[in-house]
Amino acid sequence: MNETMEKGYIDFSCNIPELKTIKIVQLDGKLQAGYRPDECLSGKIRIERTDEGVAIEVMDDVRMDTPLQILNLVGFNGETETSSLSSVKLGRNSRLKLIHCDDSYSDSRCSLSTGLKIELASDSSLDYYKLENVNDMSSVNTDVVFELGEGARLNTFGLSLNGLMIRNNFTVNFNREYGKADLNGLYLMDKQQSTQTTVNVYHKKGNCQSNQLFKGILDDSAKADFVGHVFVDYDASGTEAFQSSKNMLLTDKAKVNTRPFLEIYNDDVKCSHGATIGQLDDQALFYLRSRGIALRSAKLLLMYAFCQDVLSKSDIEELKESLGDLIKRRLQGELTACGNCVFQCSNPKFNFPVNPTKI
Repeated sequence: MNETMEKGYIDFSCNIPELKTIKIVQLDGKLQAGYRPDECLSGKIRIERTDEGVAIEVMDDVRMDTPLQILNLVGFNGETETSSLSSVKLGRNSRLKLIHCDDSYSDSRCSLSTGLKIELASDSSLDYYKLENVNDMSSVNTDVVFELGEGARLNTFGLSLNGLMIRNNFTVNFNREYGKADLNGLYLMDKQQSTQTTVNVYHKKGNCQSNQLFKGILDDSAKADFVGHVFVDYDASGTEAFQSSKNMLLTDKAKVNTRPFLEIYNDDVKCSHGATIGQLDDQALFYLRSRGIALRSAKLLLMYAFCQDVLSKSDIEELKESLGDLIKRRLQGELTACGNCVFQCSNPKFNFPVNPTKI
């Protein structure tokens, strides 16, 4: 890597001004030493380079108030395939907020494959954010396995904004009793883009809870596939498992295949699943139009409202605010500053003077 590229790379940061994170940056699959945490974190968290990626360990009884951010950047080597395999371990009664970002640094065609194994010890808690925004010539393939101990808590939030092909495979194993997992995702695809999401939840022990909510908006000729599998074992009495997949198609060419299903071998459970594929609500559009709101603005407002219950799952306020702005801009069909926008984005850099109540 030449000096110019190195400097440009070091200067790279997410466009979330108020969000402070401990960054771990991998460039084309290689951990960058310059982004190691401060020495003040010694004794709380251990980060080591491995042959294939990075190994992270949070010690027992440690509460990490500052989010940890794994930032995968690809594109420096042009058309290349990059892969990494990393691990995260949370000690007993520990807590971590982990932001896992995939981004392309250039317009080169590239492919990124990431494997991540995350172990949650008893009574630990993890908030996991998976954010993807590569260029529309590149692909991302992510496999994440969560191993939950007794009383462990897992909350996930996934946002796929851009990319030629986005694949996310999530596996959750309840290995002990009283675990809880709240799994959420949102994908916004257009043009020829496609996304595949697979969620496998294995209730191996009893008295555990899992909730799934995945939503998507597809425009042009975009395509989405969703598979949600909940397995309840013979010994998993007292299981509560719910899953929902909801999708909105904006054109006749956009396609969605959604297959949520349950596999249950115990009678003492509460489980349900559902899937919907639809379009913008004509009555809601008429209601907004009758109050003087332009058709395009009315559609934007309804699409953003469709995203809200997933976006609300984020409990990092600075991140939620900026993600809301990214979603608004993405629904406009671009990720650059928009002209006359129905939204008033909260980020001052993208603050537009249009008041939707006066349209």
